[in-house]
Amino acid sequence: MFRSVDISVLVLFRIVFGILGFADVLGTILHKETRDNLTNKFQFKYYGFEWIQPMPEWLILIFMTVMCCLGILIALGLHYRVATVLFALGFTYFNFTEATQYLNHGYLFCWLSWVMCFMPAHRCASFDVQRKPEIYSNTTAQWHIWLFALLMGIVYFYGGLAKINPDWLRAQPLLTWLEYKRKLSIIGSVISQDWVAWAMSYGGLALDLFAVPLLLFRRTRPVIFVFILLFHFINTLVFQIGIFPLLSITLTLFFFPPDLPRRLFARFCEVFPKTGSRIKAFFASSDVSKTSGEYVAPSSAKQKITIGILALVVAFHLLMPFRHHLIPGNVAWTEEGHRYSWRMMLRGKTSSGYLLIKDVETGKETKDYGSKYLTRRQRRKMRTNPELILQYAHFLRDKAREEGRKIEIYAHIKAGLNGRKKQPYIDSTVDLAKEEYPFFGHAEWILPM
Repeated sequence: MFRSVDISVLVLFRIVFGILGFADVLGTILHKETRDNLTNKFQFKYYGFEWIQPMPEWLILIFMTVMCCLGILIALGLHYRVATVLFALGFTYFNFTEATQYLNHGYLFCWLSWVMCFMPAHRCASFDVQRKPEIYSNTTAQWHIWLFALLMGIVYFYGGLAKINPDWLRAQPLLTWLEYKRKLSIIGSVISQDWVAWAMSYGGLALDLFAVPLLLFRRTRPVIFVFILLFHFINTLVFQIGIFPLLSITLTLFFFPPDLPRRLFARFCEVFPKTGSRIKAFFASSDVSKTSGEYVAPSSAKQKITIGILALVVAFHLLMPFRHHLIPGNVAWTEEGHRYSWRMMLRGKTSSGYLLIKDVETGKETKDYGSKYLTRRQRRKMRTNPELILQYAHFLRDKAREEGRKIEIYAHIKAGLNGRKKQPYIDSTVDLAKEEYPFFGHAEWILPM
């Protein structure tokens, strides 16, 4: 774990990570619906992050602008340590402000942000090296490379395990989703055909399950990498899923020899000598190669501490995705244990309904569809997630208490999963104002599918 290896793949990832961080935050600034969700007066909370409060829109625009600048600094390797810590704090805040904004790639990017804080990715091809040549190093520790490979490997393999379920094996929800893509220009008439959904379902399952084993062997590595490129290209073309495809492709490079980017850059300089010399001059880290530039393993005590911390991180990532097996019911239906489990693109839900509010003293009943306090996205997400339904019910209960009223709240909501007809989702005889959400168990008021 502590032997020295070439640092170039870590440097390449630093550059790509900074650019993708910039692009992801910029996309948030430009996307009005996301801004509305992040600045709405009511926010759906994550368990353990209830203390996070939203910013006003003018402040969040400033915050996002600063985050964009931090992404650029990371890519350039300028004030790297400060930039990565601030970016990790900001990106974590951004992702845990509003629960309806949860995305798997956002969760992954949070982890990568914190991991980057401890990586020496600025010790080569960076402006920090220009400022302080003594920090230059052309090697790094083996575990720095392995950790990124592990994180990406878990995403692939656990994503494949999650696909082994009856719905995915009958090509749902892709059959439903691709039908909606019929109106796309050029590719719409092709991808909306049923055979495409079946091919993507079983092709995606096979690739996720076998990507890691095939990436571990030198002979099969280039072949599976070509399929990975094709897989992410198709996903980008059809689903427009942001930075995740490029992020995944770059992380996959950690399965290759760590000096691959250096060798490819040397070949690039042979073919395009002028451009290559300009890039070298831009970063100028090659000019300080007269220094030793070698990674030095830490003391035995520090190695043991590092191994202990890594063991905890690895155990968390290996065990966390399995927690839903300890909870009764179909996780795609109940949503209990869905987050942080790499259950990607496995469910499509339709929903309708309202919360019935009954004033205990007067007996007056009113229907709440969420339009007064929730954005359109919040309403849509809330009706398909029992935890969010309960959060909103508690919000209405607390507002009534502030007004001196006591109310009961009953959910009259129907939902349909992966092409099925809608059915009652929540037990409408249960007063949600009195219920608490069992974050590590099953809520009995969720009706079985």
